[in-house]
Amino acid sequence: MSSKDPLLQPFTLKHLVLKNRLMSTSHEPAYSEDGMPKERYRLYHLEKAKGGIALTMTAGSAVVAEDSPAAFGNLHAYKDEIVPWLKRLADDCHGEGCAVMIQLTHLGRRTGWNKADWLPVTAPSGVREPAHRAFPKEAEDWDIERWIGQYADGAERMQAAGLDGIELECYGHLVDQFWTPSVNKRQDNYGGSLENRMRFGLEVVKGIRKRVGPKFIVGIRMALDEDKPGGFGRAEGLTIARKLIDEAGVDFINVIRGYIDTDPALAKIIPITGMKAAPHLDFVGEMKAALGVPILHAARIADVATARHAVASGKLDLVGMTRALIADPHIARKVAEGREAEIRPCVGATYCLDRIYEGGEALCIHNAATGREATMPQIVPKSTGKKRRVLVVGAGPAGLEAARVSAERGHEVILFEAADEAGGQIRLAARALRRRELLGIVDWRLQQLEKLGVGLRFNKWAEAEDVTGEEPDIVVIATGGLPQAPALETGTDLTVSSWDILSGDVKPAKEVLLFDDNGAHPGMQAAEVIAEAGSKLEIVSPERFFAPEIGGLNHVPYAESFQQHGVRITIVRRLTAVKRAGNRLQAVIGSDFGDYVETREVDQVVVEHGTLPNAELYEALKPDSVNRGEVDYKALIAGQPQTMVRNPAGSYRLIRIGDAVSSRNIHAAIYDALRFAKDF
Repeated sequence: MSSKDPLLQPFTLKHLVLKNRLMSTSHEPAYSEDGMPKERYRLYHLEKAKGGIALTMTAGSAVVAEDSPAAFGNLHAYKDEIVPWLKRLADDCHGEGCAVMIQLTHLGRRTGWNKADWLPVTAPSGVREPAHRAFPKEAEDWDIERWIGQYADGAERMQAAGLDGIELECYGHLVDQFWTPSVNKRQDNYGGSLENRMRFGLEVVKGIRKRVGPKFIVGIRMALDEDKPGGFGRAEGLTIARKLIDEAGVDFINVIRGYIDTDPALAKIIPITGMKAAPHLDFVGEMKAALGVPILHAARIADVATARHAVASGKLDLVGMTRALIADPHIARKVAEGREAEIRPCVGATYCLDRIYEGGEALCIHNAATGREATMPQIVPKSTGKKRRVLVVGAGPAGLEAARVSAERGHEVILFEAADEAGGQIRLAARALRRRELLGIVDWRLQQLEKLGVGLRFNKWAEAEDVTGEEPDIVVIATGGLPQAPALETGTDLTVSSWDILSGDVKPAKEVLLFDDNGAHPGMQAAEVIAEAGSKLEIVSPERFFAPEIGGLNHVPYAESFQQHGVRITIVRRLTAVKRAGNRLQAVIGSDFGDYVETREVDQVVVEHGTLPNAELYEALKPDSVNRGEVDYKALIAGQPQTMVRNPAGSYRLIRIGDAVSSRNIHAAIYDALRFAKDF
């Protein structure tokens, strides 16, 4: 019996019959090796194919020329050796009933000259892009002629690899840099009038079509309205799209609205937690009605209900749930099997995208298996060994994940938590309305633990005898950390922590200095709370640039709030001491760059310096453990079980994870839990 679910209806794109309406749009996870989609890249896309989506779009974007150096791990579509790698990826995904396409581009000005072969960045005109900061060379006639041929060469390689089609990236990249008056200042046949500005893009698509023939699918991902002073608007966007469809034979449009040459602009196209979900759906529906070709779209469509509405209401034909599929690559299969409630939610943290620039690879904040499919399971297998009794202490993200994975393995699991509810530091972060969606990390795991029959014991401050009294085989210490103050010459007792502010235990004073010696969310979120309380705030940081652990997209709402509330930001300065000054405090500020001292008189000094492990229970349990707490790092890295024995008389194996080891982040805590517990 066929399903009536709009998401599960087939769709025919030209000759290609897609089994449902769910897709992963093109994006670059930066898993390439030497510009090639090798095993890690292939397994990442294969997992989504196994998860039941109809189409996976690789690369974001594969570059067609040497003078488009990879800015964020892009695939090298200008090399012949990419063909066999992509062929294996396509063959594997096809074997799961999933179509495969790729996005091709030349980045134009959206990259840097000091990468790869150190060729000059080239664009339609010498207009600098703020995000990547290169000053581009204005394209010469021979550049334009060369690029047209290189686009066609790249498309031909993709066809030879057995892909089902290609998509040209045309928002913020070379082709639409010619379209937009804000970048194209040329005075020749490729600049000035709309007809001239369209010329290069039309020549590219016509050159591709001539090379690959009429049957190969060729689409465009483009902004149909830049919504930008000096850019092109809806009328010109529609004119460009119609020309591409009517004259160049474009088969589909992947609709975008906006521009991406600054972080705030990019955040409107890729909204994060606290921002509006699916902000462009109505616009996309209007474009679909105006163009009459298959329409694809993705922009924070993070849940199945929104995706279903988008398809059922006719606003689009194929719905991209790209970040949601990073969180749970099996969304389509769970929908088809009636297990929608089991979908791991995308919480909008956008750790995935921010980490591409900050850490060189996309990782989900709470699915540590994504991008690690070779060693970490998306579906935890049952243990083939004996059933064990696993006791987990601490119900923050690390403890919840350890309990979930252990229970999925088929073990008996007991979870102790000192507080009256689960979540740990996530509860602190989620006190801010803008970040409340982070609670999805906790709620999803609690739901899974209930289904798996895990014994949850809240308001239980565990002592060593409480743990040993349960006669466990494995003990997991996930007790987290407690805020620590930076090393000050004097006056530590006069400071309050970022946790004090976030919890509401301490109210922001009238004039506040916040010293952030961590550069991550806790300090920035505390600063946001202080600023929005109406306090006069100065943030002081010893870093040479601001909030280095926070990526560009997550930086946007903080920066907007700080600017709105007149927050003063001081970098390359260090808080060295705090002293009393009558009813106020004197903050003494120095520098790592030489002898320098200045002071501020304020009402309150807030400090953020990460956490210290809450390790008292761990230390108490070490002597009677089999391994005395020791970890075999070689086995851990290789994805193998912990078998080390340091105390043959020990009665349990002792594992410590998350911030109970050292101050890190949510992803690190969950990865710790998965990589240990998958082998229990």
